[in-house]
Amino acid sequence: MMNLQQFRVLLAIRDEGSLNRAAEVLDHGVPTVTHHLCTLESHLRIRLVDRSRSGTRLTPLGESFAEEIAPVLARIDRAEQLVTAQRDAGVVTLRIGSFSSIGSRLLPAAIAELRHSRDVRVEVVEAEPSEVIRLLHGGEVHAGLIYDIPELPEFAGPELRLRTLLDEPYRVMVARDGELAAHEVLDFEQMGDVDWVCSHSESEASVRVLRRVYRSLGREVREVMRSDDLYMIHGLVAEGLGCALTTEAAVDTDFDVVVRPAKQDLGQRRVSFVTRSGPNPAAVGWMGEVLSSVAAERGAASAG
Repeated sequence: MMNLQQFRVLLAIRDEGSLNRAAEVLDHGVPTVTHHLCTLESHLRIRLVDRSRSGTRLTPLGESFAEEIAPVLARIDRAEQLVTAQRDAGVVTLRIGSFSSIGSRLLPAAIAELRHSRDVRVEVVEAEPSEVIRLLHGGEVHAGLIYDIPELPEFAGPELRLRTLLDEPYRVMVARDGELAAHEVLDFEQMGDVDWVCSHSESEASVRVLRRVYRSLGREVREVMRSDDLYMIHGLVAEGLGCALTTEAAVDTDFDVVVRPAKQDLGQRRVSFVTRSGPNPAAVGWMGEVLSSVAAERGAASAG
């Protein structure tokens, strides 16, 4: 049976090029290093190391095996360091996945409020909703902020628990000095020659809304570019190269763009705090409560 100590011995031999030096680095005796190496070779039924007068080096199979186990050991070492730091400092680390536009609107205030009352360290992982869900299922984040369309929920299922934070109407983002900006309300019937900047993913909420509206009009969406980079999207729209479907919360006011409602029903974008079903760390519940409070304040401020 393999164990972590055997892996550490193999990597030390690779890095030091000598059984003696590997033993020194690991603070072991040479017989102990040799025992771990032989046990690992016996389990795998291959020779992992070549010994010669010029030194010790890994065989090609040994190198291949070492490359696979090195990142695993690095992650284990990192996990051990994090747990040790939390134990010594009495701090809980909460990892939250979030898409950037709403994350910058809600998370800083929520983190600040949470840290006033709880000894919690928060790490934010920036990712699109589908990636946040993947990270959540893989245990790489404790919770996430995602968005979808209420009438077409992409992430419904018994394995997830969603708490709605915001419902935001979709708007059309156009160049501030463009022809479309002169209209108070845009009519898609009159926008047949308009180009659109769309997300790479066909399942992304704004893409599905856009295709639904155009299908109802018997037309196809004209795409000028696909991008998930908010700065690129804003830049293209600001230059008058196309429009984009978005919400007011996602608009970067540093760019010369404005948003307009449409005559057609574009629906809502629902922003949710998502966790795994079943037991979760207490810090996840704390963050959910704080985010709900912050979102309610932001929603009230926008309505006012």
